Parts: sequence; C-alpha cells; structure tokens
Amino acid sequence: MKRHVERFGIKDQWFVALKHGKKHDRKSSRRVRYKEATLETVNESIYDHPKYYDLVFGTDCAAELKFISHVNEHFLNSKAKHLFEPACGTGRLLYGLAKRGFNVAGIDLNEKAVEFSNARFKRHGLKPTASVADMSDFTSPRKFDLAFNTINSFRHLTSAPLAKKHLNCMAAHAKRGSLYLIGLHLTPTATDPMDEESWAARRGHLSVLTNMWTVERNPQKRLERFGIRFDVYTPTNQFRIEDELCMRSYTDKQFAKLIRDSNDWEIAETFDFAYNINRPVEVDDSSEDVIYVLRKK
Repeated sequence: MKRHVERFGIKDQWFVALKHGKKHDRKSSRRVRYKEATLETVNESIYDHPKYYDLVFGTDCAAELKFISHVNEHFLNSKAKHLFEPACGTGRLLYGLAKRGFNVAGIDLNEKAVEFSNARFKRHGLKPTASVADMSDFTSPRKFDLAFNTINSFRHLTSAPLAKKHLNCMAAHAKRGSLYLIGLHLTPTATDPMDEESWAARRGHLSVLTNMWTVERNPQKRLERFGIRFDVYTPTNQFRIEDELCMRSYTDKQFAKLIRDSNDWEIAETFDFAYNINRPVEVDDSSEDVIYVLRKK
C-alpha cells in the first residue's frame, strides 16, 4: 500500500482525504462531500469492479506515465517502442502510453479488468491489446523494450517459485538491455511499517473513499494480509465493497537477493514514489516505497 497516510476525520459532514500517492500537502488534498449512513456491504473482489478500481488507482496515473516516458528517454535514449505490462488491470497506463504513440500490450488474470481495458481502447478507436493470462506463465509473440509493474502487483506472486518463474518469463520476452520497472512496498527493518492508509478519488458524480489496513504480518512465511474497502458514492446510491488481499513481503535485502538469483536481471537504478527521474534514491533498511529499474542482462 502507499505509505503516505492521513486518517479520515469527520467535520461538518466532510472528509478531508489525502490524494493518492502524495505527501501531506493540503494543496493536493481533496474534499469529498458524503452523507453519514450505514452502507450496504458486499464482500467481493475489488478486481471484479473495474470501474471503481480504475478510479481508485488512477489518481497517480499522470505521474506514472510521465515517469515511464522519462525512463525511456533517460535509460534507452527514447528507443523503446514495444511496451508491456504484466498484471495490467484496467489498462489505465496502457491506454495513456498508446495515446503517446507506443505499441503496448498487457496481460491480467481478471477477465473483467481485461474487458474494461479493451473496451476503453475500442471507444477511442484503438486496437485492444490486453489479454487474460498468468504473469508467471505466459507467452507473447513480440519481445518488449520496456515493461512496468508499478503498484505492488508483483507481490501477488505469493511464493518464491512464482516470483522466480515470473522473472524468468519476463526475461524470455525481453530484448537484451530492456528495462523492467517494478514498484512495490518493502518491509522496513529499521522502522515500523505503516499499517493503514486512506485516500479519496472522484470523477464526475462518482466518488470512492478507500481504506486499506494490515490484517496480519507473517515474516516467517513472508506473507501479509490486508483488508481493503471501497465506499462508493453516486447521486443515487451508496454502498461498500470489502475485500482481503494476500501479498508476499520483501525487505530491501530479500528483493535484492531475488534479483541476483534470477541471473537474467540486474538493478540499474532505484526511485521512490515521487516519480522524479532526476532524483534516484538509495535503498536501505528504512526504505518502503521503491521503484526498481531492472535491466535485462
């Protein structure tokens, strides 16, 4: 989860909610009006609700797109033409990059997310490029120059064999010298990890308030469980979607070892979630939000 946290407080029936992925800057906060009520709750996968998922996790989209473009310029001299996203979800990044002239493709396990992505491409006169596949076991007819996996999706590979299989599969579909961006939340060992975050997103008359919290950490098994809820508000309806996510945990040393042991990849550079290409960061035992730029050997 993102580590920039602000717990919601109620005042005059307003939520002051931190915009997803930003620092504690009131200029980047949003106010979302809501009615206090007991929300009807459905316990379903958030991935089965791509419309809300796309809104909730799309608030950093512009920054991510800019960063991916800057990585292409900075590391590949703007030579990347074929871009690939494993666990592409609703295709928000694929669509943004397609509009910038890149050839893009993506895969995801969730059929509803893939349908949502392809429908957006069709609406805008673009050829759909997302397909249903497992990111640890897939094939693609074309090798990529630049791949990206920016919001913790890598951690859904909940075992070491699956993570290694994914890296091997990505390497098999990457040109030599290609880059793979992995964004994830590390478990710091020098400080206590953050346990909760909340943010708000709005598009037209649709508002979604999101809360995510730690349910369990099991460092021996390297597994973490998180609760997540979407409180959805429209002019005519209000309800809650509640789900639980299971992810593999990584310290900085554990992730570095995984990459070394892969034999196909090396760490070229590291950044934080500010997405500033001019400010690489040094990863240590206090780091939490990290984007690894991996290079194919």
